[in-house]
Amino acid sequence: MNKKRWHGVMLFLVLAAFIHPTLSFGQRTGYSKEEFMRRRAALMEKAADGLIVLFGATSPLPGAHFHQDNDFYYLTGVEDSGAALLMIPRMKHAYLFVPQQTPREAMMEGQNLLTDPQAKEKTGFTEIHNVSFFEEYLGRTLARAGSTLYLRLSPGDTLDNARYETLIFTARRSRLHFNDQVSLDNHRVIKLRERFPGVEFRDIVPFIDAMRVIKSAEEIEVLRRNGRISAEGVKQAMLATRPGGYEYQIEAAAMATVLKHGATGAAYPPIVGSGPNSCVLHYEKNDRQVEDGDLVLMDFGGVLDYMCMDISRTWPVSGKFSPEQREVYEIALEIEKACIEAYRPGVSSADVQKHVAEVMKKKGLDPRGERGGIGHYVGMCTHDVGPRAEKLQEGMVFAIEPGFYYPEKNIGIRIEDTVLITKDGCEVLSKDVPKEIDEVEKLLSRRAMKTK
Repeated sequence: MNKKRWHGVMLFLVLAAFIHPTLSFGQRTGYSKEEFMRRRAALMEKAADGLIVLFGATSPLPGAHFHQDNDFYYLTGVEDSGAALLMIPRMKHAYLFVPQQTPREAMMEGQNLLTDPQAKEKTGFTEIHNVSFFEEYLGRTLARAGSTLYLRLSPGDTLDNARYETLIFTARRSRLHFNDQVSLDNHRVIKLRERFPGVEFRDIVPFIDAMRVIKSAEEIEVLRRNGRISAEGVKQAMLATRPGGYEYQIEAAAMATVLKHGATGAAYPPIVGSGPNSCVLHYEKNDRQVEDGDLVLMDFGGVLDYMCMDISRTWPVSGKFSPEQREVYEIALEIEKACIEAYRPGVSSADVQKHVAEVMKKKGLDPRGERGGIGHYVGMCTHDVGPRAEKLQEGMVFAIEPGFYYPEKNIGIRIEDTVLITKDGCEVLSKDVPKEIDEVEKLLSRRAMKTK
């Protein structure tokens, strides 16, 4: 990072630490022990005819906080690195295996669960063992419990990439054969097949995905809090926008806000595209100087207690939309509002698109080829797990993001909210960010008041 950018980021982080000191809508509360025990019990009911094995993440990504493997955390709530999970459905037992730390590891990283005499009571596992016993324990258990092993054969997801995206990025990396290597998940499968050649391997992922796509009451409360935190982050980013400022200063205002209120970071690399960058859908350099007359398209969300948020807003740097910007924005907004209006259990993407078409016709607006529909799931991953082309069910959470992009005019507009499907309709979790044109312009007018 160059010196100018670093100074800008640090300035906004310091200033934002004093923004709204009385806000208390964000905190890390985590989940109850019973939440994870319920999940493990439900999974063992689904895969009752074998053993279940899952592995945790081994180390943090360079320069990042440690983030546990999503599937592993979903079932354990454990953030110790290098751990493994073995479940025996026939006995309703769940065993956690954690590395024995050296004194230096404990000093540098803090002690893991293996050193806590109360760990079993705190977590609800049948037993917690040294991970060096894992393979022997698995061998003994397979001999007694049958020859079927459920593990992750499908790709894992990450904080911001879906399972299918893992496959896409692996394929892109492998375009150069020097980068072509077996993933850690595939390496584990190979090693297990070598050790236990007579065992039948089955994929546990479909069972986990069916559970993860419907959010529990505890998850929904975390998502609601994250919606409020992330919404406030985007609002502060809007207020930090100035002609002559930089995209990274806008990013810093949002990041400082979500970190202040308990988020562990961004759910994906924040997108702050001004002017021509508003038309680059996954732009993340965020280093351009913002100019008067630009639009800023920001795509941002925090991650709180392993739940993500996904919000996009577009606003004019000047504080007022031009007539052309306003026209495009109004179309995108009406499409998004029509989608949200249609969401309820039992509705399909085709149903939503039909409703959008009817609304746009009634309002006399040309949708310019944008039909709306059902967006991507949101949860532990920004592009969360879940079946495509599925009818909506209560407890599903997803993002809807109609947008229009005209590079020749430097007009890129996207409006996105994260939505929870409820019993009778839907709840917009990110509703606290203004999106009506008059509300956006009113918020931006506060910048002028501050400078007087």
